[in-house]
Amino acid sequence: MSEKLTIGLIPADGIGKEVIPPAAEVMDAVLPGKFEFITLPAGFELFQQTGVALPDETVETLRTKCQGALFGAVSSPSHKVAGYSSPIVALRKKLQTYANIRPVSSPAVRNAKNQTVPVDMLIIRENTECLYIKKERSETDENGQKVCYAERKISEFASKRIGRVAFDMAVARGKLREQQKQQGINVAWTGKPKVTIVHKSNVLSVTDGLFRESVLAVKNEKPEYADVDVEEQLVDSMVYRMFREPEKFDVVVAPNMYGDIISDGAAALVGSLGLVPSTNFGDVVVIGEPVHGSAPDIAGKGIANPIASIRSAAMLLENLGFTAEAAKIYNAVDKLLSEGKTLTPDLGGNATTKDVTAAIISQL
Repeated sequence: MSEKLTIGLIPADGIGKEVIPPAAEVMDAVLPGKFEFITLPAGFELFQQTGVALPDETVETLRTKCQGALFGAVSSPSHKVAGYSSPIVALRKKLQTYANIRPVSSPAVRNAKNQTVPVDMLIIRENTECLYIKKERSETDENGQKVCYAERKISEFASKRIGRVAFDMAVARGKLREQQKQQGINVAWTGKPKVTIVHKSNVLSVTDGLFRESVLAVKNEKPEYADVDVEEQLVDSMVYRMFREPEKFDVVVAPNMYGDIISDGAAALVGSLGLVPSTNFGDVVVIGEPVHGSAPDIAGKGIANPIASIRSAAMLLENLGFTAEAAKIYNAVDKLLSEGKTLTPDLGGNATTKDVTAAIISQL
């Protein structure tokens, strides 16, 4: 047997503890004995216990020992907690996982014209900058009222880097679709590959203006990018169009906060946040991460939907070169969803997390 790969598991908070083990279980089912899983601590619950949300040992283990990782969810409070910052945001920065890649797909979505359309959208979110650099300050004005400020960082370097990811993905998706069409497989997107750049440069002309200009400049860097169509969308109109005509989008690239918002919103197109996976992609390690949060209202009840985590595991396998095994997982999940018999409550069913996991593994 070839050498085992080490995968870090970071369940973190809430339902993260319930959906990450099933993802590892599915990986082990599709490639028995291939992985060594190690569980690593992080999260708000850990911070409450120890005063540390992201231990240095967790970061160092991921950097030096792991070929990939799966992250669960964080219960970051909405109010300020002294000494605390989100461990997943910190992890992305420390490991320079600069691209958050979130596919949103469904063979049948109802658009605003009451038409049933296929959706195959890939949202690529810049992961290291924007308002998520978390540089905030509070002052008192001349009237004794509190005033708060937040710094926002957009750099040419990071914007071009995420732009290259978007164009590379668009080219790769175009080639894959051509192969699928030659094999007689129906594809959701039939036109040329397209990159939609999301910004708000009509208001934030300096920061969003730089993001827009930098990504546009990437199109001229490689000959293969010439065949990729490019369009721009202001972030507010992007949200509007995404719900009215989701079939119009292929690859969407956005700064950190815009990407976070539109990708969570896009989950409504396919029925549940519990279905939407992602990967945090960088040059050191790739981290699979379900898009959903820690869902404290259902934590501990055994009914959390594990599909987003399982699909994130499949995305991780793709990045590790196991494309055939990833395809098996995608197909098993799609079959389970199409049959509609074993669904968790977020999808209108009454199955448990274990039920869904077992049903997917039985397909493998």
